[in-house]
Amino acid sequence: MPAAAALMISSVQKLVLYETRARYFLVGSNPAETKYRVLKIDRTEPKDLVVIDDNHVYTQQEVRELLGRLDLGNRTKIGQKGSSGLSRAVSAFGVVGFVRFLEGYYIVLITKRRKMADIGGHAIYKIEDTNMIYIPNDSVRVTHPDEARYLRIFQNVDLSSNFYFSYSYDLSHSLQYNLTVLRMPLETLKTETTQTRQESFDIFEDEGLSTQGGSGVFGICSKPYEKYVWNGKLLEAVKNTVHRDWLLYIIHGFCGQSKLLIYGRPIYVTLIARRSSKFAGTRFLKRGADCEGDVANEVETEQILYDASVMSFSVGSYSSYVQVRGSVPLYWSQDISTMMPKPPITLDQGDPFAHVAALHFDQMLQRFGSPIIILNLVKEREKRKHERILSEELVAAVTYLNQFLPPEHAIIYIPWDMAKYTKSKLCNVLDRLNVIAESVVKKTGFFVNRPDSYCSILRPDEKWNELGGYVVSTGRLQTGVLRTNCVDCLDRTNTAQFMVGKCALAYQLYSLGLIDKPNLQFDTDAVRLFEELYEDHGDTLSLQYGGSQLVHRVKTYRKIAPWTQHSKDIMQTLSRYYSNAFSDADRQDSINLFLGVFKPAEGKPHLWELPTDFYLHHKNTLSLSQTKRSYTYWWTTGVLKHLPLPFDEVACPENRRKLTVKKFHKYDEEIDIHNEFFRPYELSSFDETFCLAMTNSTRDFMPKNVGIDPSPFTVRKPDETGKSVLENKSNREETVLQRKTAASAPPPPSEEAVSSSSEDDSGTDKEDEGAVSQRSTPVKVTDAGDNTKITENVVQSTKDVYGVNLSDVPSEEDLTIYTRFVQLGQSQHKQDKSSQQLCSKHHLDRVINLVPISAFSQDNIYEVQPPRADRKSIEIFHAHIQAGRGDMQPLGKDDFLMYREYIRNRYL
Repeated sequence: MPAAAALMISSVQKLVLYETRARYFLVGSNPAETKYRVLKIDRTEPKDLVVIDDNHVYTQQEVRELLGRLDLGNRTKIGQKGSSGLSRAVSAFGVVGFVRFLEGYYIVLITKRRKMADIGGHAIYKIEDTNMIYIPNDSVRVTHPDEARYLRIFQNVDLSSNFYFSYSYDLSHSLQYNLTVLRMPLETLKTETTQTRQESFDIFEDEGLSTQGGSGVFGICSKPYEKYVWNGKLLEAVKNTVHRDWLLYIIHGFCGQSKLLIYGRPIYVTLIARRSSKFAGTRFLKRGADCEGDVANEVETEQILYDASVMSFSVGSYSSYVQVRGSVPLYWSQDISTMMPKPPITLDQGDPFAHVAALHFDQMLQRFGSPIIILNLVKEREKRKHERILSEELVAAVTYLNQFLPPEHAIIYIPWDMAKYTKSKLCNVLDRLNVIAESVVKKTGFFVNRPDSYCSILRPDEKWNELGGYVVSTGRLQTGVLRTNCVDCLDRTNTAQFMVGKCALAYQLYSLGLIDKPNLQFDTDAVRLFEELYEDHGDTLSLQYGGSQLVHRVKTYRKIAPWTQHSKDIMQTLSRYYSNAFSDADRQDSINLFLGVFKPAEGKPHLWELPTDFYLHHKNTLSLSQTKRSYTYWWTTGVLKHLPLPFDEVACPENRRKLTVKKFHKYDEEIDIHNEFFRPYELSSFDETFCLAMTNSTRDFMPKNVGIDPSPFTVRKPDETGKSVLENKSNREETVLQRKTAASAPPPPSEEAVSSSSEDDSGTDKEDEGAVSQRSTPVKVTDAGDNTKITENVVQSTKDVYGVNLSDVPSEEDLTIYTRFVQLGQSQHKQDKSSQQLCSKHHLDRVINLVPISAFSQDNIYEVQPPRADRKSIEIFHAHIQAGRGDMQPLGKDDFLMYREYIRNRYL
């Protein structure tokens, strides 16, 4: 990746809305409050939206003068009420958009936010609260009796529930796309043009950058992927008239992040789920696909792993893996008027040429490349034909489409009746899923932005050599994606995705050099942390689509769930049934109104008067398409030429037009992620630091007993959990803690015995599990009468630890061989040390010299010579130590001058 490319950071992150009787003035600034932009919104138009952006960047002093003049110019006569001409209405952190029902426009502002994740210094925020403000003045307002009802329906979409945004990172795209954009050749990047609008005078233009010897940096901003943007329709009215920094795109789904500490090294595990805004809705009201190939309950889940000790995208280590869930891409539905728990499945339209499936898989080929792998978890054997209807139609569609694809890029179909295997006592469901996960990850590969480590080249793993994907000089790319579905795409799908994600996580950790084999065991701190993330992810997505949390979890399929879980499952089932029967229709109306699927208008039936929303989502029912797609060449032109790479990530003119590129000084705030992350101009405290508050594998999952192996990859016993330190807390806190740190016990012996004889390779995993567990040191803690704790180390025999019995005295021959080996090592050490003294004058000062002790070039032991520090460095270090102890040195003249300059620039 070229060092001269970076993601652009929005300069509008703090907003203040000022109002007069005739206008709203929206003042936006960057976090440092050094750059300001101003939007002028007219309040005299009763139904039209008039927004003016002068595209000028103001300083703090200029904004103060501007607001002062506006205040003076809008003041009424002295003695009357409201003598102030300009009043402050509200403070905000972003604009969600503008919406109109039957009267005038509203502006939706984000008034509260909370940081949820951090990716390479780019913060991801969750919307905590919003504020809707009516724009037209009361004197010109034209009232309508149904306006309040539309407003209430719109506000039923709770924006404070799982909506996320970022000022610098494009959440609608994957990490692979965002970093691939930064790797584009520099000669293809051109400075930003003014094709759509002419900007006024800008004091931060890129003049003179080309003559400064490469000091310029290309700032890149990509066009968001519309499918996963939820406020696209709300920003449509102003998208072409305001500066891009005002446009804040939000996604809906899930975002969670946890810290995996590997002997103190911080590894951030992030899970991001993007819910599609196309054909969106609730469980029984949105099934199958629409006429454009968008399916119901489509969610793209991405797990990101990176080393948090190095923040930069250019030199840090980042890895990601993407998988998708979504309804079966056919025309089908379920009639809920019968009030049955499982309404019958009906195919609404015949599709002999798999037209809708072709549109859906064409989208996936463009975004993910090949191969597309379908994991179908619906039931195959039923007494009454129910779910099997979908399997038969899906097999026919995939078979038809594969006739015209090249064999190496064909769609892979994997049917697996998960419910049948769950009921069976002769097999382990997760062992079978693990075999499927291994084959899937080997076919698609994963993304990592660094080449294979040297240790992987020296001692390659067998599984690593079989890994698919696309290998480039800078790392690996994921090509293709796994698409998992059951009927609802909730419980079974989440467990299957967890197993695939767990398998991919092992490969990601191995690629970053953090584990020696791409294999992770259950009951380790790392897997417990990952399982908690996936359970939160599944609960959130299930609430959004089904109206309740997950009914069946990973522990349910492992058959280790506590007996109390059955009553909880029953309650979740009843909650889901109640939501589907009584509240889903209102939620569907709210989603249709929020996403702009339905637009209120005079003389048009109201939203609550429509018998169905089928015609809103299927546009081909109202007008016939002028262009017909081929039944054989069903993919978009140009897609096959670049496979297995996704077409969206290819450096072609069509994709370059989706980028906004501008050249900046290398220290400009709009591309300086260091300033954006550390905020040196703000007062911060440890209590509010996000990285300290997030879930931590050492604090929340590692056992608190003394002497336990701190590795997060060590298999723990069921009683070795982090909850033991909080036994005296209240039941509520203990319940929350148990949910976070519930230990997963191994399967029963009978199930293990049967599964070990199955077709998978679980036997080798158990051998590794036993080897890992031997590395931990068991400890007993007992309470004495004087409240003192006595630790008793359980001594193991050398036969158990090392595999051999060392109690016998070594033979004389072995001692002789060992003595010769020691003498050889000592003589080699002396020889290297003497040669080092002779050549020391050729070495530079303050450089660490590594001298090999033996003659072997690889896998060697080195002798380290510490660097020399000069006097000034030592003085700075001593001053730092004294400051830490509270012994502050008197300020010098330079310090006072620097502080005065800071105050002058900051406040005057």
